[in-house]
Amino acid sequence: MTRMAQTSGYRERNSTADRALNVLQMFTEERPELSAIDVAESLGVARSTAYRYLQTLVQSGFLAESGRGSFRLGLYVLELARIARKGFGLTELCVPVMRELAEQFHQTVLLTKLMGNAVVCLEREEAREQYVRLSYERGSVLDINAGASALVLLSAMEDDQARGLLASTPLKQFTPNTLTDAERIVARLAQIRSDGFAISSGEVDPTAMGVAAPIRRENGEVIAAISVVLIRSLVSESQIDSIVEALVTAAAALSTQAALLEL
Repeated sequence: MTRMAQTSGYRERNSTADRALNVLQMFTEERPELSAIDVAESLGVARSTAYRYLQTLVQSGFLAESGRGSFRLGLYVLELARIARKGFGLTELCVPVMRELAEQFHQTVLLTKLMGNAVVCLEREEAREQYVRLSYERGSVLDINAGASALVLLSAMEDDQARGLLASTPLKQFTPNTLTDAERIVARLAQIRSDGFAISSGEVDPTAMGVAAPIRRENGEVIAAISVVLIRSLVSESQIDSIVEALVTAAAALSTQAALLEL
């Protein structure tokens, strides 16, 4: 075989693979089945060519014939989805979003989770041009009664459950703003549930402020919190509003993705 023929064959295989991927990307919730005519019109090819693409995908298990002259996604797609969910953890899901927030606001972004009666920092992202670097490390254990992340995670519980958790560990007083009375903390949780986010100021460090929002499973269960930590004196009120809006939006998007991945 000549070099020209080899190159031509390679390009043809790549072209066929590209078209096959294009076909798979045509499936949506609104369009769970496709016909050869649909594919031909979308790709701008002859109906016979579209049918050949579809049959190739059927033979490899990516598609199945519906019996009505159309095609639906095949069982092998479900198997790939299962493998993807198994290999895609919460941290891997959140890091790209955390990185974007860190770069957008030049602040520290944390991913935290409730473990037992403490909050654990799973991941931290900082911007290349970070305004101030804060000493939150991956694996750090944070107290349950102070800070936006802790309060968001507590707010996911029923009041009696939150009271029980608060009673199970000494509540430390970090600053004059730190709440150590369980009933005052529980009363605050109602507002956080209503708002969908928490803001804390000077409760862990006198100069620091935190904004946190929950990441939820499909059933509403909170599995983690994403938060931005900043120095209050360096941020204007309008910037805080922008951070809250971006964080709540990011948490909602991550919740949707976590539900799809069954995390």
